[in-house]
Amino acid sequence: MARYKIALIGGGQIGGNLALIAAEKELGDIVIFDIPKMEGIVKGKALDIMQLRPHDGYDVNINGTSDYKDIEGSDVIVITAGIPRKPGMDREDLMSINLDIMKDVAKNVKEYAPDSFVIVISNPLDAMVYTFYKVSGFSKNNVVGMAGALDSGRFRTFIAMETGYSVQDITCMVLGGHGDSMVPITRLATVGGVPLTDIVSAERLTEIEDRTRFAGGEIVKLLGNGSAYYAPAQCAMEMAESYLKDKKRVIPCAALCEGEFGIDGYFIGVPTVIGCGGVEKILEIKLNADERSMLNNTLDVVKKTVSETCL
Repeated sequence: MARYKIALIGGGQIGGNLALIAAEKELGDIVIFDIPKMEGIVKGKALDIMQLRPHDGYDVNINGTSDYKDIEGSDVIVITAGIPRKPGMDREDLMSINLDIMKDVAKNVKEYAPDSFVIVISNPLDAMVYTFYKVSGFSKNNVVGMAGALDSGRFRTFIAMETGYSVQDITCMVLGGHGDSMVPITRLATVGGVPLTDIVSAERLTEIEDRTRFAGGEIVKLLGNGSAYYAPAQCAMEMAESYLKDKKRVIPCAALCEGEFGIDGYFIGVPTVIGCGGVEKILEIKLNADERSMLNNTLDVVKKTVSETCL
């Protein structure tokens, strides 16, 4: 049986870590694509990971390229192309530059890998995944944005840091747009099945929710030049693995809603089942009045951002 093929569009910090994680998991052969002036960098990263393989026995191939033809036949495409956030910038500040980049990526993916499952990471996420979907003409099942997976992971991390308990035993979910208006569903969070609200005070929970909303910006400020790359890469590969191995993982992702949660025609973070059929189902949960209000608020933000794409 031939190996799967994974193409990474964008060879920056996230792209390099995506390649490393995909190789370590032996998910398939990997192509790292970037623009011609970055060709040496992606070829160098690919060769470096190739030389890492003997030490842990990863039997996959990794190549760097600036030719879109090399992504032909890919099973999974992960898109990180675009400029990263810098201190003082929010995700919407990236719109004008990254929008043109995403349109070009969508056209080339449509030409060379029309049957692929596409995971978009580029920011502003909600607008970028919408742009890819519209320009490529892909099925809604084959396009998803990496949003809630990262946000929920950050929420879990902060809960583990607060309680001192294993992050593996913490279950929680963040819905909505991938930005400061996201909606942590604290009411449903548990630690080993025990409601989080029974363990942590309401005051501290509010502080943890706020830290989750602004977690990306916190890292941007600390790094001074650039944005998070380890956690986003791991989240995207978690999604890719669920698709390639038909794991049916339930992962909060920016999926196209067509009536779910009362939302129609927008990509927004919702509980998404990912299997060999791509986005196979969106699981709806009953929201209370406050949660519904917050979801409506984040939807308004997503609508505004998407309207700026002029698609």
